Amino acid sequence: MAEDLMTNIVDSIAEGVYIVDRDRRIGFWNKGAERITGYARAEVVGSRCSDNILRHVDGSGCELCEDGCPLLGVLEDGKVREVEVYLHHKAGHRVPVGVRGSPLWDEEGRVAGAIEIFVDHSERSGILSELERARKESLTDALTGLGNRRFLDLELEGRLAELEANGLPFGFIIADIDFFKRVNDERGHDAGDRVLKMVAATISSSLRRFDAAARWGGEEFAVVVPNADRDLLGAIAERMRSLVERSWIEPEVAAAGGAGDRTHGGRLAVTISAGGAMARKGEPVAELLARADGRLYECKRGGRNRVLVGD
Repeated sequence: MAEDLMTNIVDSIAEGVYIVDRDRRIGFWNKGAERITGYARAEVVGSRCSDNILRHVDGSGCELCEDGCPLLGVLEDGKVREVEVYLHHKAGHRVPVGVRGSPLWDEEGRVAGAIEIFVDHSERSGILSELERARKESLTDALTGLGNRRFLDLELEGRLAELEANGLPFGFIIADIDFFKRVNDERGHDAGDRVLKMVAATISSSLRRFDAAARWGGEEFAVVVPNADRDLLGAIAERMRSLVERSWIEPEVAAAGGAGDRTHGGRLAVTISAGGAMARKGEPVAELLARADGRLYECKRGGRNRVLVGD
């Protein structure tokens, strides 16, 4: 009875909570964890946290399950750890979360396991309010939920006006999914649509709350990055690329049915290439776009899955 009451209490909170033993095997998974990750309790309990489920990565795309796992550190020394990471959602995209790992002690004072509490940081109030306004004005892309081309045209016009009037710098990034036609040809358009939604959600999660992202057309996405210099623009573009590279759709989702397996060979994964440019005073929008687009195609010619930005 007491255990059921505790489960109900933990299930009622919004944060994700899960508990692992000394082998990092998951023994408890609350409803908040289900909501944030997309994985049901039955799919997760009994697995290890690195078994192709959450696969935490940091902002540079480093796989923490293989090197630097916060829960492993907690199990080794019993010290609380707090980190900002990106976890893998069942739908394929990356979700930014704040993580707190704490030790669980046995009666003899030894670390018997660990509990992780994680909070979804993807609900970025600034861009969400902008997109809500955009929805009311029919400025969103129906498939991905990002802004559409018209939305970003308006954003560019506003940022250029601020640059001219107040000298407020901004950059522009255009990204393209590598070999996307192959996805449609080999997996079908339903799988292609899932890839577009996965990439869109991952790009959105990689941005700051006041950056503006849109589906530029087809498999292209664009981002306006205000209050930035070339180094920051490059860092944001690289984070987008890295997180997309480390995202995937599970076989059963990619196939739109069937149980599938969780082997690497069965996943549907893609990469992106991205070009970026800093806006210049007095420059027409078309020239800014052309400079970014030119760098994107340099990346394509150079082998894809890379980023190139400049002034």
